[in-house]
Amino acid sequence: MALTDDAIGKIRAMIVAGDLLPGQRLPPEKQLSESLGLSRGSLREAVKALALIRVLDVRRGDGTYVTTLEPSLLLEAVSFVMDMHQDDSLLEVFQVRRILEPAAAALAATNIDETTIQALREMVDVIGTDTTIENLVAHDLAFHARISAASGNDYLSSMLDALSSQTVRARVWRGLTQEKSVARTLDEHHAIVDALGRHDAELVHALVTVHVSGIENWLRRSLV
Repeated sequence: MALTDDAIGKIRAMIVAGDLLPGQRLPPEKQLSESLGLSRGSLREAVKALALIRVLDVRRGDGTYVTTLEPSLLLEAVSFVMDMHQDDSLLEVFQVRRILEPAAAALAATNIDETTIQALREMVDVIGTDTTIENLVAHDLAFHARISAASGNDYLSSMLDALSSQTVRARVWRGLTQEKSVARTLDEHHAIVDALGRHDAELVHALVTVHVSGIENWLRRSLV
């Protein structure tokens, strides 16, 4: 991925320099590749990666445009893509989370008290579908931390807190690039709380596995 990383880095430099602005159309491929000193293949791969997370918008028959995201968000997105290409460890973090978090939630289903269940319901109820992605991710982190703490295993809960802290940027960008992400996340959280309220450890394990697997699958597709 070194050549693709180089291409993404050069596009990032254009954003930093103000040569590429939100809503602006990119120069033709041949012109841009020559001006950046890139092969057209490397440039295409970079554009494909950045289009995946909607930094760029490829319009068939019209050209490629920078999206309307704010410059700071554009730069954050480009950095995120570069990190993904350079290091597979983020995917490994999600794989570990998929193994451990459902187990912690299943333990919580057997140990959780009514006060904690009510607190989880209130956490979900106060978040509306019109919330920002940043608020949604903050809610998601707090929601899962509360469940892990209810497992009664402090060591497992601490491990999951450490893993979650490494996934914030990926969760934000998944929210920004997938439609109906807020509604989907809240629906899944409601289902998890309902299963916890019934102390159904098997169902909780299944629901949390599906919930965590969603972002892992998104990330895996992003790395293709």
